[in-house]
Amino acid sequence: MNDTQTLADTQSAAQSTQSVDMKLEVVVIPVADIDRAKAFYTQLGWKLDVDLSTNEQFRVVHFTPPGSQCSVLFGKGVTTQAPGSVQGLHLTVSDVVAARAALVDRGIEVSEVFHDAGGVFHHAGTEARVSGLQPQRRSYGSFASFSDPDGNGWVFQEITTRLPGRVSESDTVFSSSVELAGALRRAAAAHGEYEKQLGHHDDNWPDWYADYIVREQAGNPASK
Repeated sequence: MNDTQTLADTQSAAQSTQSVDMKLEVVVIPVADIDRAKAFYTQLGWKLDVDLSTNEQFRVVHFTPPGSQCSVLFGKGVTTQAPGSVQGLHLTVSDVVAARAALVDRGIEVSEVFHDAGGVFHHAGTEARVSGLQPQRRSYGSFASFSDPDGNGWVFQEITTRLPGRVSESDTVFSSSVELAGALRRAAAAHGEYEKQLGHHDDNWPDWYADYIVREQAGNPASK
């Protein structure tokens, strides 16, 4: 086999792989006390999908966060990781302040909202945390964290505008009325600025809102 054929085979394999959707479905987390963990994730308001035991050595508990396409799984005989060793599990939310308040209302201990001193992704642990929202409230920049009873670490990350190319404009989806309401509020604020530039009321505001919301979710919120 020559170098040209090897390169062609590699490219063909890559193209074949790229044509297959690979959707993250389940994240396995290690816990020491299954019933304690089950009570905690129930308290979060997550949906219990499965609690199945085939024998004393094997049990599977499966929860899905609201609006998520990915679930978490824990139990007995499902992982060799040490309980509490999984860190940095991210839950994306459209409003980190509201998401934090919702868990606090459920009796969950959640950190204050914070952003990173470096202005990019947050550091590990609590290093370089700065209290409060990211100053310009840029998408991807504001966080809040909490842990389950075993110490597995979760982080809320506020995302309102996706990076360009991350989501297609033909795939605009909202997982809840709360998320849609947030998008409408942002569109209303942007439209207000647009009308100031326009100098008069925009009778075509519904189309403007729709276009803005679709563009924002796809990472291109520029108005017409």
